[in-house]
Formats: sequence, C-alpha cells, structure tokens
Amino acid sequence: MLVMKQILFMIVLGAGVMYAVLHSNLWTTNSFGLSSLSRKHCNFKTNVSTFLTMDNFCPFLCESNFYDISASRGNNKFELPYGVRRSEMFFQRALSQLERCDLFLEDKSSSSCKKCIVVGNGGILRNKNLGQKIDSYDVVIRMNNGPVIGYENDVGRKTTYRLFYPESIFSDPLHYDPKTIAVFIVFKRHDLKWLSDLLSGHNIMATNVFWKKPAMKMIYKPNQIRILDPFIIKRTAYELLRFPRKFPRRGRPKHPTTGLIAIAFAFDICTEVHVAGFKYNLQDPGSSLHYYGNDTMSLMIKNEYHDIDAEQRLLKNLIDQQIVINLTE
Repeated sequence: MLVMKQILFMIVLGAGVMYAVLHSNLWTTNSFGLSSLSRKHCNFKTNVSTFLTMDNFCPFLCESNFYDISASRGNNKFELPYGVRRSEMFFQRALSQLERCDLFLEDKSSSSCKKCIVVGNGGILRNKNLGQKIDSYDVVIRMNNGPVIGYENDVGRKTTYRLFYPESIFSDPLHYDPKTIAVFIVFKRHDLKWLSDLLSGHNIMATNVFWKKPAMKMIYKPNQIRILDPFIIKRTAYELLRFPRKFPRRGRPKHPTTGLIAIAFAFDICTEVHVAGFKYNLQDPGSSLHYYGNDTMSLMIKNEYHDIDAEQRLLKNLIDQQIVINLTE
C-alpha cells in the first residue's frame, strides 16, 4: 500500500511539474496586466501580445444580447464613455439599425494567428515608404480621418478596421472602402443619436453639442458599421493608463485617445500587434502633427482631453517590453 501511495504521489508531482514548465514557457505576465504568449505554430518572430480577457470575447456590441453582455461586463454600472448606464435606449436604437456585429466582413476564421498593425496618424510616417509593408499584415487598423488616397507609399492602401466618432469620420465618398469595417467609438449620448439619425436618413439638426461640426452623412453601409464595447475604453483608461476613477473637481477628466483605444482593441483580436505612426515630438510645437495636412504639434500639446505624456510613456514601455513592435522608431 505504501509503495502504491509513493507511485501515485510521484505521478501527481510529475504532472504538476510538467504543467508548471509548460505554463511558464507559454505565458509571462508584465506590469500592465498584459501577457506575452509564444506560439510556435504561429511562426512569428516576436512574442504574441494579448489582454487577459474573457473567453470568446467580442469587442462589438450586438442588439441580440446587448443587455445581458452589458450586465456581465459591468457596463451598466458606468455612464459614457466607459459604460451604457442611462444611455441604454440610445444604444439599443442605434444597434437596431445595424446589420451585423461580427468581426470580419469576410470569413477569416481559417487562421487563429492574426498579425496586425495599428497605423497612427503621426507625422513621423512621412517619407517612410512603409505602404507595402503595412499592406502585408493580416489586419490593418486605422483611426479617424487619416487618409490613404494620395499617401499610399507611406501608409498603404489596406484598411480592415477604421475607428471613428462623429467629429472624426470621413464625409466625402472619395474615401469609401467597401472592405473596411467602421468601428464607432461612443463618447457621449449625442454620438448615438447622430448615428441613428444618419442611418435613418434624418438631418443632423443640433451640431453645437459636438466639439466641432460632425459629419453630415454616413459614407459606410449599415453592414460595415460596428459599435465598440465601452468595456474596452474603460479597460484602456483604468488598466493600461491607470487613470484615477475620480478626477479633482477643478481638473478636466482625461480620456484615452482613439489611437490608444485602437491598440487596446488590437490586443483583443490579434495574435501579434505592431504599430506605426505613434511617435510625437512634444518638444517641438512646430513639427508636423499628422502625415497629412498642415496641423502642428502645438494642437496636441494644448489638448485638455487627453494625457499625451502618459500615453507616450505607456507606449514606450509596451515597445521596450516587446509587447508591441514599433515600425517607426
């Protein structure tokens, strides 16, 4: 009997050691709550980066399970932009006008290894000739009204996802791409009403509730539009940037930029995340803010809604730890 117990103990001990070895080889957790996972079958040269998220996490809201998902993720405990509390009716109305809430317009489920690049709008992209390299990625994520037409050599042509809000989306059909999914980031209740009105063919009457005039027409079709789960914005603010839950009364609350939200979004859908166009020279107010147009860095420096220094520090740490790979050092 004693011999049998010893054999059983050795089997259990061996299994535990094997699990620990495998687990330590696969996962390493860093200070951001992110994990690096080496998957040899993906055949990538760098470590994979991903959030420690719930199983079968979908980054988009769906009409069919909106209330259940909102409750399960705690969205109903936060008001916009980090939740849906007191705006449920507006979310439901906008979602009812959309046709899909899945990840891709085409079936891309054949491979679980998605190598993605998030293309920022920074002036550092000028004359870098990264267009062909960017187009080689499985998934290309862009944001706001950063154009590709006329800038193909530097930023490429391909766009899988484009994150936007009312003040930042294209209104000129020249920029329409039938292969793009337009991901709507909701910051305020009026944003949802704006989307509903455009999709239903109504005119946008009250434009003074936006920080600048929003797009007055939607160039994307309902089957191309998705609404980003506010859970991702909340997680970006509190877990990545570690913003305080309450700001001082005299201080203006800070929210993540669309660019950082795009990176957080990439962590959820990609096996490996690269970035380009995210380096800003805050020491030179006269330097180019974007790879397009004539805006200078002075606009970014004066911005009161974002903590650019905090985002730049975070991004540097993510790059230093090889959680993301930067193409534009």
